[in-house]
Amino acid sequence: MSKTEVQDEIDTPMTNPSPAPEKGVDSRKGWLIALVILAAAASLLFFGIRSRIKAEQRLRTVTAQMAVPSVTVVRPQPSTPAQEIILPGNIQPFISSPIYARVNGYLKKWYFDIGAHVKAGQLLAVISAPEIDQQLATARSNLATAQANLELAQITMSRYQGLSGKHAVSQQAVDNAVGSYRADLATVDADKATVGQYEAMVSFEKIYAPFDGVITARNTDIGDLIDAGSSTVARTDMFHIAQTGTLRVYVNVPQEYSRGIKPGETTADIVLAEFPGRRFPGKLVTTAQAINMTTRTLLTEIDLPNPAGTLLSGAYAEVHLKIPSQFPTYLIPTNTLIFRDKGLQVGVVKDGKVVLKTVIPGHDLGEQMEIVGGLDADDQVVLNPPDSLVAGQAVHVVNAMLPGDVK
Repeated sequence: MSKTEVQDEIDTPMTNPSPAPEKGVDSRKGWLIALVILAAAASLLFFGIRSRIKAEQRLRTVTAQMAVPSVTVVRPQPSTPAQEIILPGNIQPFISSPIYARVNGYLKKWYFDIGAHVKAGQLLAVISAPEIDQQLATARSNLATAQANLELAQITMSRYQGLSGKHAVSQQAVDNAVGSYRADLATVDADKATVGQYEAMVSFEKIYAPFDGVITARNTDIGDLIDAGSSTVARTDMFHIAQTGTLRVYVNVPQEYSRGIKPGETTADIVLAEFPGRRFPGKLVTTAQAINMTTRTLLTEIDLPNPAGTLLSGAYAEVHLKIPSQFPTYLIPTNTLIFRDKGLQVGVVKDGKVVLKTVIPGHDLGEQMEIVGGLDADDQVVLNPPDSLVAGQAVHVVNAMLPGDVK
């Protein structure tokens, strides 16, 4: 385009000129845009601050939760109302007696050896004692002489008393006759006592069984010198007899169980190694009613029926006693116990906080401990308590076990 053409175009007026924009409209649009930008910025700032506050709150919550230790709790398990204790016992015959000689002599004959069952009154042995037999014969002769003299004295007394009524004899003679009769009567009585004494001694030449039983020992043989005993020679029993139809089992019960021992009510089972898997029932019949000051035990007797003679006296046995508990006790795992300077304690959770309870232990059962005092049935006991556990500490309970889940 030439210069002249450009000049002509500039000089030519526009046919439809556009109106000039107004200054107020442009100002409002600018403010509106600024407000929108400001609102967007404020929204971004608000949501940013809010999200940060929520993140901080969550962090504090998580931190607080992590600061509260989590613990596992168990409930105390009630122990059985009657507990069984096992104690050593000695089996003894119901009656046991050594049989001694009452006279000196030589053993002439014995009739029963060890293991023989005898009845009361059966002849066991005979002793030959000729000196005593001779003394009995002498005593009987003296008695016969005294009886003859008594008869003569009685006749004389009667005759003198008859003559005295006729005044044929003096009163002195009558009194002498009466005195002689009374003296001879006393002599007869004395000789009778002597004869009875030697007859009793002769009866001791025969040894009889005092009761039904078993011969458990024979300490003599034919021809042995039998010594009835003296101050210088120790006596030896000829036989030993035991009644084994019923046996006595003596057991020493520790003092802590003595209150549960009830004669006539408490039962016991006797176990012997030679009878595996078998129990022999017995009955507690009596106690010593006193604690032995040396062993602090109560001597207890149990009667054990043995009609077939299955059990042998003198045997060692285990006595299983079921003793009722005198007060409620609980069982807890041993890994709940806390050993500190205040004694044996456990941690119990109450209202989300730890309470340390001092407990009284009973029997140590290995994985479980019997607690006889200091616990309640509804306590939540902390399992595997950390060393840092203190009273009043807040804890979080997880994996709680039921009473039957205690292992």
